[in-house]
Amino acid sequence: MSERLADDRQTGEAPPSRVKRQGPRPLALHLTAVLGSLLSSSAALPLLRSGLLPWTPALRDRAAALRAEMSRADRRQDGRTQGRAAEPGDRLTGEVDREVRRRIDTVLTGIERYRSHPYRRDLPDPPVAWAEGGSRLLDYGERAGGRTILFVPSLVNRAYILDLSRDKSLMRWLAARGFRPLLLDWGRPGPLERRFTLTDYIAGRLERALDFVVEAAGAPVPVVGYCMGGLLAAALAQRRPRSLAGLGLMATPWDFHAEDAATARRVATLIQPWGPVLDRWGELPTDALQALFAQLDPLLALKKFSGFARMAPDSRAATAFVALEDWLNDGVPLVAGVARDALAGWYGRNDTMAGAWMVAGLPVDPGAIRVPTLALIPERDRIVPPASALALPAAIPGARILRPPLGHIGMVVSAGAETGVWNPLSDWLAATG
Repeated sequence: MSERLADDRQTGEAPPSRVKRQGPRPLALHLTAVLGSLLSSSAALPLLRSGLLPWTPALRDRAAALRAEMSRADRRQDGRTQGRAAEPGDRLTGEVDREVRRRIDTVLTGIERYRSHPYRRDLPDPPVAWAEGGSRLLDYGERAGGRTILFVPSLVNRAYILDLSRDKSLMRWLAARGFRPLLLDWGRPGPLERRFTLTDYIAGRLERALDFVVEAAGAPVPVVGYCMGGLLAAALAQRRPRSLAGLGLMATPWDFHAEDAATARRVATLIQPWGPVLDRWGELPTDALQALFAQLDPLLALKKFSGFARMAPDSRAATAFVALEDWLNDGVPLVAGVARDALAGWYGRNDTMAGAWMVAGLPVDPGAIRVPTLALIPERDRIVPPASALALPAAIPGARILRPPLGHIGMVVSAGAETGVWNPLSDWLAATG
């Protein structure tokens, strides 16, 4: 193979740009899924020939046509190989094996190139306006003096997806247009946060951050939540309507069973073996969390890193890929109380849609939200299916819905993000309140 995964151990002092990354995390799981998928092609050939390979109803006719074509090819090959030893179908078997090896080589090359890529994020943090525990409010527009906005990211991933790189930063883009965006960086959970539930995060830390922002602005402010942060922001809007000038929801799930209830329940059941870890450590480790969500698309690493292997390593596309992949692998643990509420409650029981999600003893009811609301729901979202996200603004009186033709992460960092999301969000923020 042209490039192979190398040992992470370093001998001597290596320049920071040469230190290999640990990802994609969890690496062993991704490699197992990749190799298992590709090697199964060779193993399945005898079953395909015999007709014993099970097919879904939608593929049975195409499978039958494929078997018939393979039988014709075998007969033609038998005629050409008379007089010498040859097994029917040996050419196809050889071609499949060669293609399997080629694809394995491609994906391993992509992973190795990612792990060794020289890019490192070097953006300095803006001033910290407020802090509590491990959380900080990052002030991107202190000097702008314009409209103040509070951005609430997910508790699962790092906040800097909204400030990914010098040319992919929603926060800095808004600040350059005169806004004052404040991003709540939840930080990594410490001893205090390990005892938190969603109520502690929403009715405690998030509300205190909101109080600071409203006092600094001298007026109610728009609050914009991304992904899981949108759920937290929606609960905040119901609890503190007088402090909010508007509610922005970006790719925010609500009906977790809207498109694939079976997969959502499967994600919930996967937390069960981690019960002792949650009890002892007070958190779900990053690799465990990423392993759970890898089940939503087990072959994503195969597709991503095969594509990356074909990019020029010094191209802008390759650098953008590495920047995003670094963020994905820079996850944070999820504290035990939140892990149980989110995975068992949201994914397993669909508490949000059922009206059973409670914050500080009261159900979160989108029908009770009375602030102007904009929901940005990307049509190509595979992480939060559009049907799941649409259920939330559908229940909020007067909510406005925009559906950009982008993906879950692409809505904030892709080439189409500025046109499809940043501009309409900016226009709505300027007109709200």
